[in-house]
Amino acid sequence: MLLDPDHCYAALRTHDARFDGRFFVGVATTGIYCRPVCTARTPLRRNCRFFPSAAAAESGGFRPCLRCRPELAPGYAAVDANRRLAQAAAGLIEDGRLADARLPDVARELGVTDRHLRRVFQDEFGVAPVEYAQTQRLLLAKRLLTDTDMAVVDVAMASGFASLRRFNHLFRERYRLTPQELRRKSPARAPAGMLVFDLAYRPPYDWPTMLAFLERRSIPGVEAVEARRYRRTLQLESNGKRHTGWIEVAPAPRKAALRITIAASLAAVLPAVLARVKHLFDLACRPDEIADVLGALAAATPGLRLPGAIDGFEVAVRAILGQQVTVRAATTIAARFAEAFGEPFEGPNPSLRRLFPTPAKVASLEPATVAAGGIIASRARAIVALAQEVAEGRLRLDPHAPLETTLAALEALPGVGPWTAQYVAMRALAWPDAFPHPDVAALKAIGERTPAAALARAEAWRPWRAYAVLHLWKSLEKTT
Repeated sequence: MLLDPDHCYAALRTHDARFDGRFFVGVATTGIYCRPVCTARTPLRRNCRFFPSAAAAESGGFRPCLRCRPELAPGYAAVDANRRLAQAAAGLIEDGRLADARLPDVARELGVTDRHLRRVFQDEFGVAPVEYAQTQRLLLAKRLLTDTDMAVVDVAMASGFASLRRFNHLFRERYRLTPQELRRKSPARAPAGMLVFDLAYRPPYDWPTMLAFLERRSIPGVEAVEARRYRRTLQLESNGKRHTGWIEVAPAPRKAALRITIAASLAAVLPAVLARVKHLFDLACRPDEIADVLGALAAATPGLRLPGAIDGFEVAVRAILGQQVTVRAATTIAARFAEAFGEPFEGPNPSLRRLFPTPAKVASLEPATVAAGGIIASRARAIVALAQEVAEGRLRLDPHAPLETTLAALEALPGVGPWTAQYVAMRALAWPDAFPHPDVAALKAIGERTPAAALARAEAWRPWRAYAVLHLWKSLEKTT
């Protein structure tokens, strides 16, 4: 990312929130780096250095500001190939992948050589992937020390450090204070049994519309929307061990952030949980960039976000169940599916009583067994085929999966066509230019009769056609 120092300083002087997370400023006189929205006194221009990432600032010898907390800065969306590759690698790193994998393994997963990945990553973030990973681990540890009561050794392990000794050494070297000293400076703590984080976004954010979208599609027992909050169960695997728990998401008071409450049982997989929450709620979105392209279509609701996925397999199953039926009907069928094949879950909220079935579980079923729950036979076969591909590792359904090959693999499955594949791309793959052109509601909103005509009309909305679809659906709600 190329940074113009004069433009960066202008944004810093005005504390322009649109640049939050786009760059960081290191102040030579203090040795501290900040977000452009920091409320500290603006430094003189001659004392400022500008960096494209927190890792680059720390590599330059600066330590994070305790006031604006760089670890709370939002990410940013990317659409061109190299930036998307770099962002995918950063996402995997933030997901904790370099804690138990080597860089060549990450590069192989992304379909490139590790040499190419290093070059693209350096161009985008100003540091090597390994340095970026180390900064992410330290920033997560800093957040856990500041916001939770977790023991220091548990903080080290949850942040991806192999030993407490290594963690203490790096923390003291980078931040010039020990973990215990930082904790004494931060008296506020989350209640026992849960972890609480604020994840920033760039305003505006249309929370009521996001919540309504998720509520209409929520699977009873697995998800619940209550009192303007989204809750759900989830399960993740790490190093061969399964971790289960729950999350709750609501707007943070008096700040542009969502407050995420996470069960303490998920502490060991925190990076992955936080990454999935960011994906589900589209926290890397740049609403100003999207509004510039969509124009009048987005004028009424500029804060509309693209709902992602906690579990890509779950969204894909839900998409298959939703073929040619209403959202309400698909939700009813999905609830029966989860009840029949998902494991029971016990937690503090009685609304959450089920874990969504895993790909391995569904892959072991006969299509007839799946169809017995009121699912059309062809869709039951599609769901089992999907589960087998995911369980065997031949198909990935996450924001870092290769787009074209994943779309081709989806459409090769029995009973999966362009609408389903594009819907999965919108949500599970987080592809901002996905466009389910056969969608009946989108056709109606555009005023076109054929998918081909809709595709032609949608050319003007590239590369944000997925957001255009949401605005089209929203426009129909206002007229019914």
